[in-house]
Amino acid sequence: MTRICENCQFENQDDYDFCAKCGNPLVEGLKPKQLYVYKPQQLQINKKALVAAYALTIFLSWSGFVAGIISKHTNLAVFTFFGFFMPFYLVQSRHPTLRKHGIILMVISLVGVALSFYVMLH
Repeated sequence: MTRICENCQFENQDDYDFCAKCGNPLVEGLKPKQLYVYKPQQLQINKKALVAAYALTIFLSWSGFVAGIISKHTNLAVFTFFGFFMPFYLVQSRHPTLRKHGIILMVISLVGVALSFYVMLH
């Protein structure tokens, strides 16, 4: 046997105490439960901080390459590893946009570090 909701005329299973469609009580004397729906707030991305992250990553990861071109026989390429800090931080974010920028920064860092070591070793 099914229980028909008086509010929306939806046919519910016999063991339901509340309507599956509208939540109206199907048994006399039951009060409807209050449901609170929380929507997570959207994370606002600070564009100035993102531009600063790009600038810092490019500066740190490409500095060994620039220094290697300007002055021959330098070991400054070792400092280019500091360019990986920001990309590693952003890749771990839960926000998909920040994760995407972290991957882009990781590629920029990898190219900068590879070129820096190439200049240092040749």
